[in-house]
Formats: sequence, structure tokens, C-alpha cells
Amino acid sequence: MSQPSSSELQSSRPPAPEGAATRLIACRDCDLLQQEVPLERHADAHCIRCNSVLYRGTRTGMNLMLSLMLACAFLLIVSNVFPIAVLEAQGTRVEATLFSTVLTVYDQGRELVALLVLLTTIVLPALEIGCLLYLLVPLWLGRPASRTPLVFRLVMAIHPWSMMEIFLLGVLVTLVKLNDFATIIPGVSLWSFCALIVFFTAASSAFSTRDFWEWVVSSQAGQLEELPQ
Repeated sequence: MSQPSSSELQSSRPPAPEGAATRLIACRDCDLLQQEVPLERHADAHCIRCNSVLYRGTRTGMNLMLSLMLACAFLLIVSNVFPIAVLEAQGTRVEATLFSTVLTVYDQGRELVALLVLLTTIVLPALEIGCLLYLLVPLWLGRPASRTPLVFRLVMAIHPWSMMEIFLLGVLVTLVKLNDFATIIPGVSLWSFCALIVFFTAASSAFSTRDFWEWVVSSQAGQLEELPQ
């Protein structure tokens, strides 16, 4: 989901808490070992030798990130429940949903294409959004979810395969072509799917691996403070 730098994706371990020894980071391009420094919001740290991006500063807060993912979850549900378009031709009315589109492609003998559409536009986006909510909701409540590293690695693995934008482009092209043969009425799902892509893209660009692990460390520190002395 996301637009973190490559150096961020290579590590899923949380950063050291405040007060620990100074952290070092190796440039992924030239391997120069450098000391991490605090960054301003939305700033980037660059390698002093090759000028490649080492890591990014804070992009967004937990509340905003959680709000974006909740909005994505709601829009994904709406997109799959309501029709994406209604076709009217010669007195016949047909409602097309995302899932019925997959079934239509399957019935046409294109099983592999149907499977790819199902995975990249429904299953994987739903899995990614669900995993992020699984991670973010407990953090918002003050404690990390169980198996956080494993779930986070799963999110990083499936994000490149979420291709909702490509599917939407294909749907729009198809509707334009069918407009010469039938009356096309855009459905609620079409608009919610467009909104889903906007919110999902915003969440991906705002998400930072470093921010996430800072939230995990903060929640763990809060749990330790709650323990009886």
C-alpha cells in the first residue's frame, strides 16, 4: 500500500526507543553506513555520498491513517454490494456488479483472466485493508496487535498486486464502447469504486514504515508503564 522508500521496505523491525544508542543506517545504493538524524515532517534524508533517499520523516498521524483505512473499508463494501452499472437495451435491464463481472469473464472461458480480476480488484485489496485495520485499531487503542511483524510483511507483499486502477480503466473503456448499443446508467458502485481508489492512493502515499514502527514502539512503551512496579 504504499510509497515508502526501498530502504524502509527492507526492514520490518521496529526502531530503537528514545534514549537508546544512536541508530545507524546503510545506504542501499552505495552501502555507506551513516547516523540517523531527526527529520522535519515530510522531509527526506539523503545519503551524503550518492544522494539517494535513505528514509523519510513523518508523513501522517495514526488518527488520519486509521480514518483513511476505515473509509477504504466502507467504500470497498459499497463497491461490491451495489451495481457498478445498469445496461438497458430493447427493454432488457441488466445490472453488473464487480463479482458478476468476474463470473461473466469466467463463463466466457477466460478462467485465468477471471481469477486475476478477482484477486487484484476484490480479494487482495480487501485483504490489505483488513490487515491494516487489524494493525492500526489495536495501536489506536494503545497496544500492538499479536503477530504484528508477520501481518505487516503480508501487507508489504500483497500491496504491489492491488490493481484497482487498471480494472476501473477497463470498466470505463467498456462502458464507453457499449454506450452505442445500450443505455448505460452508472451505478453507486462505480462512484464508490472511484472514491475508493482516491482514498486508497492517499493512504498509500501517506503511509510510512518508520511511522508505523514508531507507533508500535510507543504503544509498547505505554504497556510497560501500565505494569505494576
